[in-house]
Amino acid sequence: MPELPEVETVRRGLQPVMEGAKILVAEARRPDLRFPFQPDFVARLQGQIVTGLGRRAKYLMADLASGDVLLMHLGMSGSFRVIKPDNDASPGEFHYPKGKDSTHDHVLFRMSSGADIVFNDPRRFGYMKVIARNALEDEPLLRDLGPEPLGNAFDAAMLARSCQDKTTSLKAALLDQRVVAGLGNIYVCEALHRSHLSPRRIAATLSTKKGEPTDHAKRLVSAIHTVLNDAIKAGGSSLRDHRQTSGELGYFQHSFKVYDREGEACKTPGCGGTVKRFTQNGRSTFWCPKCQK
Repeated sequence: MPELPEVETVRRGLQPVMEGAKILVAEARRPDLRFPFQPDFVARLQGQIVTGLGRRAKYLMADLASGDVLLMHLGMSGSFRVIKPDNDASPGEFHYPKGKDSTHDHVLFRMSSGADIVFNDPRRFGYMKVIARNALEDEPLLRDLGPEPLGNAFDAAMLARSCQDKTTSLKAALLDQRVVAGLGNIYVCEALHRSHLSPRRIAATLSTKKGEPTDHAKRLVSAIHTVLNDAIKAGGSSLRDHRQTSGELGYFQHSFKVYDREGEACKTPGCGGTVKRFTQNGRSTFWCPKCQK
């Protein structure tokens, strides 16, 4: 499942051709993806100008001049690609071939910018929905999301308050989208390693009895910021399905400290430990038992 850096990378790739442009043609080439398309899905999009393209957690959000918002989720295998009339350059070193299976091209937006934006999703776990802007606060998909981890409001004090009474593991708390939105398994593993905190640690240990942040909380928030920003700069992590809108691969996976490195030496200077893997809440957790406490 793409996490925040992958979705933000896609947003930045779509922004130049989508923001400020009109949707001349909208096509839904099948009746559903993960959920059925709304009966008026195409009608509410066609002819609308995209006034802004944002992101909330793992969702892309296109603001329309009509007052509607197009909510888009990549699911497990969804990807956007941008096709321009003059886009004849050969794929580079980190590019997928252009000849991707077009049978999975399920949605197309033809933009006044001259670009075609195609959503391809072999597994059809992605979804799109048009929502009135003034109804977003009540939208079930969005209303319970926690703070953005790269937003100004997310700091050690906020994280400590959210975890103050939690007896769950620290990793489970960070994966809870109500605590912090957009984090997934990869970047939680990486942030916990960089902050030298065990994924088994009780979440409440981020807070004092008075609800103030501990040094653990401060280190963790700093590590989350660093990991996410580094991943965005690298175009995200391409493990299975993620690709940028140009077809280019993300390559943050080459900077992983622990994720998918079971049995390898810990990269913490002077540690000398070995990366281990165990199953936690149904997900693989990678960590160094020696330096993560």
